[in-house]
Amino acid sequence: MDNVSLVPKENIGRNFIPSEYLPKDKDEYLQRNKQTYLPKSGWRNLKSDEIERLVKNDNTADNWDELLVSDQFDADQIKNTRFYGLVRIGCLRNVILQHHDLRVPAGITNSLIISCDIGDDVAIHNVHYLAHYIIGDRSILFNVQEMHVTDHAKFGNGIIKEGEPENVRTWIELMNETGCRKVLPFDGMITADAYLWAKYVDDKLLQENLKKITQNSFDKRRGYYGMTGNQCVIKNSLILKDVKVGSFCYIKGANKLKNLTINSSEEEPTQIGEGVELVNGIIGYGCHIFYGCKAIKFILGNNSSLKYGARLIHSFLGDNSTISCCEVLNNLIFPAHEQHHNNSFLVASVLMGQSNVAAGATIGSNHNSRANDNEIQAGRGFWPGLCASVKHSSRFASFVLLSKADYPAELDIPFPFSLVNNNGSKDQLEVMPAFWWMFNMYALARNSWKFQSRDKRVNKVQKIEFEPFAPDTIEEVFHARRLLEIWTAKASLRDKGESIKIINDHDLVQLGRKLLSGKEDVVNGLEVLGENMEHTKRKILILKPYRAYHAYGEILHFYAMKNLLAYMKLHPKSTFTTMCKNLKSERQHEWVNLGGQIMQKNDVDKLRSDIGSGKLKTWQDIHNRYDDLWAQYPVDKQKHAFATFCELSGTENLTKTEWNSSLDKAVNIQKFICEQVYISRKKDFDNPFRKATFRNMDEMKAAIGTIDENSFIIQVRQETEDFKIQVEEIKKRDNN
Repeated sequence: MDNVSLVPKENIGRNFIPSEYLPKDKDEYLQRNKQTYLPKSGWRNLKSDEIERLVKNDNTADNWDELLVSDQFDADQIKNTRFYGLVRIGCLRNVILQHHDLRVPAGITNSLIISCDIGDDVAIHNVHYLAHYIIGDRSILFNVQEMHVTDHAKFGNGIIKEGEPENVRTWIELMNETGCRKVLPFDGMITADAYLWAKYVDDKLLQENLKKITQNSFDKRRGYYGMTGNQCVIKNSLILKDVKVGSFCYIKGANKLKNLTINSSEEEPTQIGEGVELVNGIIGYGCHIFYGCKAIKFILGNNSSLKYGARLIHSFLGDNSTISCCEVLNNLIFPAHEQHHNNSFLVASVLMGQSNVAAGATIGSNHNSRANDNEIQAGRGFWPGLCASVKHSSRFASFVLLSKADYPAELDIPFPFSLVNNNGSKDQLEVMPAFWWMFNMYALARNSWKFQSRDKRVNKVQKIEFEPFAPDTIEEVFHARRLLEIWTAKASLRDKGESIKIINDHDLVQLGRKLLSGKEDVVNGLEVLGENMEHTKRKILILKPYRAYHAYGEILHFYAMKNLLAYMKLHPKSTFTTMCKNLKSERQHEWVNLGGQIMQKNDVDKLRSDIGSGKLKTWQDIHNRYDDLWAQYPVDKQKHAFATFCELSGTENLTKTEWNSSLDKAVNIQKFICEQVYISRKKDFDNPFRKATFRNMDEMKAAIGTIDENSFIIQVRQETEDFKIQVEEIKKRDNN
């Protein structure tokens, strides 16, 4: 147990930095003076009459000569307060500060102030212990028990200060409970940084230099003061220790905030509310943390929220995300994640964005050995349904929907946009590829619009691909089609009693393609079985393989044409011929989702190499490379779209006739999307059980509106008309 010791009274407010860490001929205010501002008129000592008024108002100081003020100073605004050490106070006038319904006079009352710099027109009332802080202008500190900083404060960054041992460094153990993928948090870290660090653990030079870069990003010298920016409000809170608070931040009723950087600005204010306990973390701009949340060793991306008792431990929650009520441990979660329910659980996973974890879902909670849980990796759009239980280690392609079930073994689902079902009555796993395209178009089409509309970030450091059809998912579609070809061919051979082992994959692909390009009835009569998708020996049945195969084909065609039309729109003078010339390139098969930003694998490999070699020396250098790749990405995507178009056409030497035919097909697909968006949403309005809770149609209309009033359906109809017009304009341009 720690002891309470006696120290000389001179130590209160002085000797903040141990003498062995003070540079020669420097005082303990070395770092403080770099952080604070100097009033235009400079600091001055108190006048004798000001000291008299301060004493009359029950104020004390161990040395009045160390209480410095600016020219505009009203001593009557300070009452019943004790000062120790060097305290400097900015403009102090008889004015009232208001925040929401709270109105308090500027000034300092009933407080203990130790070695602080206080900005202009600040209100500090009932702050029982305020030490080594720099308080911004027009801030309010009201009913705070303890607010102070240590000389070795790191404000949530994974660094060590002079004289500190390596074992005090704060790591965040992402993606795996064992800590084998740990990263050092730092202010400004984005999910791309975390994934780059955590994923490529085998790249030793990368690992060494990322640690070095992070350590060198901050001053290792001791003696930095805590800071609050301008117009912060901190009220009715218990403990703030080693916390850096950005401007316009609002903190109310917090229990404990320790070793944090809280980013906040006038454009993106952060709020922290009642009963919150946060330790060892970085909080992004525009975040909201309320109602009993607990977070330890964490990073919260910009415009993200923790609510209603959520627990976030050893995890990174990306931008534009919300977690309520549930428990989240050892995770790296890319932007646009939603998890709202008290009984959901997520552990040791990397979710690659746009995900939604439903009530009762337990992702990774089921141990299948005596060892630690391993990992789960899920592509963009992962959606485990109600009470879905998934074991480690599992992997999911993009936009996989898991139906309600207790999945008995590890899963590896390579089909994007699929529905997975555990059929207990038949003891088999069932997978329907391309389910979203065939039966859930409203949700799929709305995906990009929904996440973009929720993106309230002002400073968008983390670049995010919101489109469901992007190079990463398209390459998954190519792979899925090949699997369907192989497995359909095998199903046909089994049906005929012929041997499968003697036929190579190339021949199986050719046979499967022929079957899937033929009559639907033939394929529907086959039992197409999946392979290596579940760690069991039971049957894995592929549902609707023929329709799924053709749905994937439509996705590929639509992706290709939509991006090629974007190229033509961006280059008004381009023709089909010039487009072919400018975009012709080999199709890039491997893409990486780096924190939400899609990159070619060779670009990521080059990035890793440049970090490992020391070419990229700072995190800003690395972020600049991300920006360069993001600027290049539209062209990379258009080249990939053109290569996809050539793959579908079976030739690189495309003709204008094929181009025009493909444009017409794209229009038909866009019409199909529009129709399916309406049909898939209309089911909710036609469902008799949904109608059952309403007295009549008037009540139903008043409550949920009508389908024709649905804003997104109206939007898709308009997009379809615009798409048709654009295609006609492109055709005219080529004909001219």
